[in-house]
Formats: sequence, C-alpha cells, structure tokens
Amino acid sequence: MSSRRVWGAYLEEARSECLRYLRSPGFLLPTLLFPSVFYLMFGIFLGHANGPDAPRYLLASYGTFGVMAPGLFGFGVSLALERDSGLLTLKRALPMPPGAYLLGKMAMAMVVAATVSILLLSMATFLAHASLTLSQMLSLFVTDLLGVLPFCALGLLLGTLIKGQGAPGLVNMIYLPMAFLSGLWFPLSMMPALLQQLAPIWPSYHLNQLALSAVGLGQGPVWPHVLALSGYTVVLVWLAARRLRRYG
Repeated sequence: MSSRRVWGAYLEEARSECLRYLRSPGFLLPTLLFPSVFYLMFGIFLGHANGPDAPRYLLASYGTFGVMAPGLFGFGVSLALERDSGLLTLKRALPMPPGAYLLGKMAMAMVVAATVSILLLSMATFLAHASLTLSQMLSLFVTDLLGVLPFCALGLLLGTLIKGQGAPGLVNMIYLPMAFLSGLWFPLSMMPALLQQLAPIWPSYHLNQLALSAVGLGQGPVWPHVLALSGYTVVLVWLAARRLRRYG
C-alpha cells in the first residue's frame, strides 16, 4: 500500500470510531453530564462559599474525573464487548494497518476528552466567573487532552482481562474508587493519613496534580507527575499488547 492509502486507512478508522461513539447516547451523555453536573453543583452553586479558589480547584478535579471516562469506557468496555462478539477478529482480518484500530479508539477518546474540557472551561468562565488567564485555560485543555492517554492504556488492559457482559460494572468498580482515592471529590487533606500516602499509586492523582498546576494551584514541580503518567502508559500498553497477541 502507498503511504497515502495507509494514512487514509488510519484516518477512516479514526473517523468511523468517533462517529460510532458520538452517535451512542448511552456512552456520550453520561460522559459529558457527570462532570458537568458535579461542577454545576459544587463548583458554581456552592463554589464561592468554599473560598475564592474553589471554582478553579474543582474545575481541575472534575476535569480529571471527566477525561478518565472516555479512556476507561471507550477502551475497556468496548474492547471487551468486541472481543466477545468477534468484531476484533474481523478487524484483524481487514486489509488495514494493525495499529489503526487502537489509534482510532484513541482519537475518539481524545475528541470526547476535548469536549468535556471545553464544556467545563465554558462553565467556569461564564457561570462560575473563575479567575483564569488564557494561558491557564490553554494549559488545562492540553493537560486534559493528553491526560486521557494513560486511561486509554488502562482501559486497553482491562478490555483484555474481562468479559464483555460484566465489563461496565467492573470498570465502574475501578473508575469511581480511583477518583475518590485520588482526591478528585474531596481534598486529600480531609482523608485519613494512610489514604493520603497511597494516593500517588493512582494515575488520576498525578493527572489531577498537573491539572491543578495548569490553573495555578499546583504545589511542587510537574515533571514527576509527567514521568509517572508516561510510565503508566508505556507499561500498561505493553502488558495489553502481550495479552492481545497471546489471547486475542
């Protein structure tokens, strides 16, 4: 195949994945509504009562919470279902580049993450009147956009381990506790000391620290969190690739 046809195959697969999920209200509406409703209640209606920095703090936290879902559910649940239904086997038989399937799902997750980030930033700017500069908004948007990738890797690994029928429940059992234990719903300072010490084992904790730094509320350097998320992504993709090669 010529390079033009190869790139065309990648783009077509990414386009079809994006359209498939954007036309699925059962996936799209909860992904967009959960972080938006939480931010509306706690970041706008109750935000300023908790201090002038509360709208910015909760914007970062609920942005992290929102971009976790496209990676975990878009990869984890869909891959488990497609393995069970035989669609993954069919995809492998099609004359397209081997990585087009995964890159298509990654593009879908990034599009949804970008939509979540823009929606929350709009609410923070026009409803919460959060004090954000243009550079802070752009920094948070890029953080959210790229921050979905470690959760794509985690979802990819989960999709190789679980069956399609039980995938939504099992992914939720990871998604919600991980968000809570990372300090996305309550500040870590309000949690027991043991949970505070264990928080850095979760990728959501590191992404939240980067998001807080993007809005001007970070503490300490950002490079340890970037390295941690990069390490999570590489290791999880490697483990998932081994599983897919061995078990399909």
